[in-house]
Amino acid sequence: MDLPVTHEGFAPFGPYQTWYRITGDFSSGRTPLLVLHGGPGCTHDYVDAFKDVANSGYPVVHYDQLGNGRSTHLPEKDPSFWNVALFLDELENLLDHLGIRDNYALLGQSWGGMLASEHAVLQPAGLRGLIVANSPAAMSTWLLEVNRLRQLLPIDVQQTLLKHERAGTLTSTEYFEAARVFYDRHVCRVTPWPDEVARTFAQIDADPTVYHAMNGPTEFHVIGSMKDWTITDRLPRIKVPTLLISGRYDEATPLVVKPYVDHVPDIRWALFEHSSHMPHVEERMACMGTVVSFLDECL
Repeated sequence: MDLPVTHEGFAPFGPYQTWYRITGDFSSGRTPLLVLHGGPGCTHDYVDAFKDVANSGYPVVHYDQLGNGRSTHLPEKDPSFWNVALFLDELENLLDHLGIRDNYALLGQSWGGMLASEHAVLQPAGLRGLIVANSPAAMSTWLLEVNRLRQLLPIDVQQTLLKHERAGTLTSTEYFEAARVFYDRHVCRVTPWPDEVARTFAQIDADPTVYHAMNGPTEFHVIGSMKDWTITDRLPRIKVPTLLISGRYDEATPLVVKPYVDHVPDIRWALFEHSSHMPHVEERMACMGTVVSFLDECL
C-alpha cells in the first residue's frame, strides 16, 4: 500500500510558484528522492508511480516544473524564456525551500534526466545519487534514432506525418493520430494508456508552451531550442553513484543512452526488456525494485 501524501505546497520562485508534493516523511532519516519529470513541458502525473519508493522509507518529492501542471503557467512568455538555466534555478530554489540541499538524490525521466545531469555535472555537495531514466545525452543522436524508428512505421503513417510537417499543419487531428502510432510503440506500450499518462498528455495539449518552445510538436519532430543540446563531453564530471534506466523498445535507444555508460565514472545500467520509454509504468514493480535496490546500495 502506498504511503499517504504527507504534504503538498508551493515554493515561491521569484514572482512564480512551483507546486510540489512530498510522499513519506523527511524525519525518517533517509535521503529524499526528488523526481524530475520530462518534456520539457510534461507534468508530474505520468511519473507518479515513483511514489512507490516511499514504501521503502525514502521520502519522494514530485513537482511540476514552471509552466506546467499546477505550477505557474506563462503562455505569454517569449520562447527564449524557457531554457536549461531557468529550470536549474527552479530546482535549486526548490531544494532550498524544502531544506534538503545538504542531502538528496535525483531521479530524472527523459528531459528530467537531462536536467538532473546538468545539475549533477556542477558537483553539488548535497547530491548523494543520480538516476537517469530514458534520457538522451545528445539530441543529435536522439534525432537520428527516433527518425530511424519512425522509418519502421507503416508507410501510410509515415506519409501522413510527412504531409503535415511539410504543410505546417502540425496541430491537425490526423497528424496526432499518426504520431500516436509511434508513441504506442516507443513511448508507452500499455494499452490503453494509464490515467496518469493520459493526464500528462492532455495537459500538454491544453498548454504546450514549454514543449513547443524547447522540443517541438512531437517526440520526433524536434525544432525547439533543445535540438542542439548535448552533455556528453561533461558527463565525466558526475561524481556520484548513478543508475541508468531504459527500455528495450525505448525511443531512447541503447545508442542514445550509451554515452552515460561510457562517460559517467560510477554507473550501472538497467535495461527493461518489456518496456519502451516508461518502464516505471510498463514494468512498474520491477522498475521500483531496481530503484530501491540502487538507493539501498548507494545512500
